[in-house]
Amino acid sequence: MNLHIRRAVVEDTPRLLELVRELATFERAPDQVTITQEHFEESGFGPNPVFTAIVAESEQGVVGFALYYIRFSTWKGRYLYLEDLLVTETWRRKNVGRLLFDRIIEEAKQIDVNGITWQVLEWNEPAIKFYDQYQPVYDREWINCNIHFSLNLA
Repeated sequence: MNLHIRRAVVEDTPRLLELVRELATFERAPDQVTITQEHFEESGFGPNPVFTAIVAESEQGVVGFALYYIRFSTWKGRYLYLEDLLVTETWRRKNVGRLLFDRIIEEAKQIDVNGITWQVLEWNEPAIKFYDQYQPVYDREWINCNIHFSLNLA
């Protein structure tokens, strides 16, 4: 298996959005992806990027990605927030997720944050089993809250 782990570039955005849609379908919310390619590109690769993405690339192209940004805790300081980690279905169980997650850990250490935080759906047993290898602390106390605004990018 010839696999290369690297930072995403703007040319990766069409494939990244395909993988985002694959993730949304897996998470039983395919109609929730409303971001445009232009907004995605501007947010990750424009003059003021708000996220960084790492990709796993094989001879067939990008087969997985991890997307993160820096968040700030008033109690703990800077943390790397892992927004998404996805390996396309045909490449799962081939160590790709581990390579991506290990790269995220490396990135976190390089940028000197105090830790990594992420969410996992409570029913996603394969993901929980995967993350268990890293001995995370699961927080069952906090409830996620969201307010959504319609993006008017015109």
